[in-house]
Amino acid sequence: MDKPYRPIRSYVLRQGRVTAAQNRARDELLPRFGIAFAPGLLDLDRVFGRAAPKILEIGSGMGETTADIAAQHPGNDYLAIEVHAPGVGSLLKRIAGRGLANVRIVQHDAVEVLEHMIAPASLDGAHIFFPDPWPKKRHHKRRLVQAPFVRLLATRMKPGAYVHIATDWEDYARQMLEVLSAEPLLANTADGFALRPEYRPLTKFESRGLRLGHRVWDIVFRRRIAGEPSAQAQAAGDQRG
Repeated sequence: MDKPYRPIRSYVLRQGRVTAAQNRARDELLPRFGIAFAPGLLDLDRVFGRAAPKILEIGSGMGETTADIAAQHPGNDYLAIEVHAPGVGSLLKRIAGRGLANVRIVQHDAVEVLEHMIAPASLDGAHIFFPDPWPKKRHHKRRLVQAPFVRLLATRMKPGAYVHIATDWEDYARQMLEVLSAEPLLANTADGFALRPEYRPLTKFESRGLRLGHRVWDIVFRRRIAGEPSAQAQAAGDQRG
């Protein structure tokens, strides 16, 4: 009998230390701000209690950037996906400490959330900031941003919606740019890499890296509007012309 297919995970559940404060935040705040994974499409307006632009935050980490962006843009709603318990607890603490009403959290695999919980053409934007680069070549298959994932994400974006990715690993940045450029549903908003949009704050870690001469690459694509030709179609047209 064949074994069931198991997709390659882009993360490893590490046994990181969860502080008492993070555990308390999970116990007290997850029932209010958390969404349990379950197959079935979410009504995002109902989840947040209003109609507003919906932005997906994939891999919110310890929540610093997610909380900063949500605080600076109260007119948007942010659905954060994070698998690690310390990060979920940390973001919940930030939500409570800053009185944020526009953030919800799903503690689960991002691919499965996109497949089973996010309706097609429902997102106004998506952020993927500093995903695990899996630097060893034999681990590149674990990288999140690959063609099947990008196609899935693109189908969940509204026409005109954007996806913004940032990384400090150049080879991963170039791979991501190549993969997104090859997706017919998406169009680059820049000629190659983008300048850092003002809404993405600099973290302390990133600021330190920049002072040491490290680089960060931002990639911003948008979902094509119906009838808009793909890059491949435009290139074919240019060749015929």
